[in-house]
Amino acid sequence: MLDVHHLFSPGQQVYVAGSSNEPKGLLDHLATAPLPDDLNFLHFPLPGLNTTDFTVLNPTAVVTTFFMSSTLAKADPARVRFLPMQMRAVFDYLSHGVDVALLQVGFDREGVLRMGPNVDFNAAVLSSAKTVIAELNRGLVAPLGGIAIDPAQIDALFETDRGLAAMPEARIDTAAQTIGGLVADLIKDGDCLQTGIGAIPAAILGQLTDKNDLGLHGGLIDSGGQRLIQEGQVTGARKAIDSGQHITGMALGGADFNDWLAETPDVVFRGADYTHEVSVIRRLEDFVSVNSAVEVDLFGQVNAEYAGGRQISGTGGSVDFMRAAKASKRGRSIVAMTATARGGSISRIVPRVEMVTALRTDVDIVVTEFGVAQIKNLPLRARAEALVRIAAPEFREALSASIDQMGRA
Repeated sequence: MLDVHHLFSPGQQVYVAGSSNEPKGLLDHLATAPLPDDLNFLHFPLPGLNTTDFTVLNPTAVVTTFFMSSTLAKADPARVRFLPMQMRAVFDYLSHGVDVALLQVGFDREGVLRMGPNVDFNAAVLSSAKTVIAELNRGLVAPLGGIAIDPAQIDALFETDRGLAAMPEARIDTAAQTIGGLVADLIKDGDCLQTGIGAIPAAILGQLTDKNDLGLHGGLIDSGGQRLIQEGQVTGARKAIDSGQHITGMALGGADFNDWLAETPDVVFRGADYTHEVSVIRRLEDFVSVNSAVEVDLFGQVNAEYAGGRQISGTGGSVDFMRAAKASKRGRSIVAMTATARGGSISRIVPRVEMVTALRTDVDIVVTEFGVAQIKNLPLRARAEALVRIAAPEFREALSASIDQMGRA
């Protein structure tokens, strides 16, 4: 059993791995221990998967988060510090000042100790942390393409035997299916893709079965990417770098998906200093970034994190990928979203976004279930008109009336 009094000291910065590699068994144990005062937990949670509220560990604990979740939204706001930062920058931020790192590791089928299926910031943290505590999960067969870790880097092991939490399968409705088809039509043989989480990315991947020699390079892979690899649409054969490999920072799926990763060395895990790095991605021609949004305004600005006057998610990695796509030869930056929210009562195409996550210069194409707006190289009024055409019909008249208020270009 861990002796927490030896491993923690008051005022430390404690990094906790998130997403599919959260050391949940270790965290459950720490929740029962008398931790010292003034610990600052650094965390990048994935909503729907990571539900730990670090502020309840004791009355002085605080959390610095790079992404908001429903759990943290319910916590004491005085002890939740949201830090807006793109994922590539988070990696550099965590390269300094971490005192304790909490990670999850497991053995692969060949007996090599590897990190679990999310390595976004692990290399940064391992270079910084003075103490590394790892949950050795015997229920995890580590991905064969995961990053190995030298046992000498680990100061203490906390052993568990549990299955990984699985992200629920996305429910693809009619709108998502339509958007998926429109985006799939924009994908060409040999393109290298980055997509996100949710119904629309699932719908896109599910409609690429007529494509050839696609590549994958991004922040995540899930069962949609698995199927395309297994069925031969994704080969990575035309990638200028990492040919034949499928590059990811994390993997999200169920038990069958994790079993497949344990047997598939071609799915290669890399940190955010590689997956989200513009100087790397610009070497990949035809890189297509597909991301979602809360809303897009008539200037082409994107809000991907803020609604109703509150932070609902985070800046994440979307802007990293958008700008990398712009740097890639023939690359394209696509935002795909439903045209409305709240049961159709509000438009996601708006005169002005509530918060700017991505600049109007970061996006080439916007897609809703009502069409495709190719806004790259369009002047101000033309891009606004293109965006109005893909808004829900009942909102177009009001949006058109607001165009004149944008000024002339």
